[in-house]
Amino acid sequence: MSSLGRLHLITDTRPGRDPLTVVRAALAAARADLVVQVRVEDSATDREAYDLTRRVVALCTPYGATCLVNDRLHVALAAGVAGGHVGADDLPVGAARRVLGPTAVLGATARDPGTAAEAVAAGASYLGVGPCHPTATKEGLPPPIGVPGVRAVAEAVDVPVIAIGGVTATHVPALRAAGAYGVAVVGALSTAADPGRAAAALLEALTC
Repeated sequence: MSSLGRLHLITDTRPGRDPLTVVRAALAAARADLVVQVRVEDSATDREAYDLTRRVVALCTPYGATCLVNDRLHVALAAGVAGGHVGADDLPVGAARRVLGPTAVLGATARDPGTAAEAVAAGASYLGVGPCHPTATKEGLPPPIGVPGVRAVAEAVDVPVIAIGGVTATHVPALRAAGAYGVAVVGALSTAADPGRAAAALLEALTC
């Protein structure tokens, strides 16, 4: 999966956020190096998730950027995106692979070598690993695993590891040195005064 973009933007649909403006700015900076993962609040309807996904796809297509959908795999299929991502409380990886088919991009969440290896064996094409650092973006997360935790997972699998959780550009060099292929961010872009500049800084750190 070497063609997978290194910078993953997870949409922030909390009240007061403007996910499409952030996606536009990040795409202008990162282009095909960006993966946009559509994640909506649990309270959002499938129709809302689908409508947002279709709008993100329309933004991504001219840049050749990848769009994925978090959790709601039926929305991913309906919207015709490249694939999806499942977390610990979503469908098991093997079931998700059967839903999406053999060629789709399928990400899975992992935080230790054992579950990471199981996810890859079940069909995950990349892993979201974390949280690396403390983050207030999502409630109920387990304690951060830090750079050593990312390294342990990266050494155990042969698919891209995407570090997530409180990641900023200053964290990227250490995460890359630990074996992370890329990083996934929410607040680092959605709360930035200039999301495009923040995306450019992240991408520069990832490609140095």
